[in-house]
Amino acid sequence: MSRTLASLVDAFVVAGLGLAARLGAGALRLVVTGPPFRLPDPPAWLSGLCGWTIAVLYLAGSWVMTGSTVGDRLLGLRVTARSGRPLGVLRALSRAALCLVFPLGLLWIPVSGHRASVHDLVLATAVRHHGR
Repeated sequence: MSRTLASLVDAFVVAGLGLAARLGAGALRLVVTGPPFRLPDPPAWLSGLCGWTIAVLYLAGSWVMTGSTVGDRLLGLRVTARSGRPLGVLRALSRAALCLVFPLGLLWIPVSGHRASVHDLVLATAVRHHGR
């Protein structure tokens, strides 16, 4: 349950980052072309690609730098390699991409004896509570 709540918090953070990016692009357009202020209206495929990229970079960057996203920190979680060491850049990027491409992998957690998602099993990662 705590991983689901952390993911929900992180989805709001990513949405906020996406909104900030759109506002920044609108402000840049205003500076370059002048009034009126307008938000960019990119094609759906470009919006999707940008959102996916923001999410991957947010997740992977958080796991590499601190081991925790904002949602993880709020719920006392840390993502590590199975050995307990911090994630490297490639493993963090792979885990972030896999989490976004296959979110249903989280459904394996209640079945797993180690409370591991499919992402954890494939990439030899673990989600631990800070006190453990």
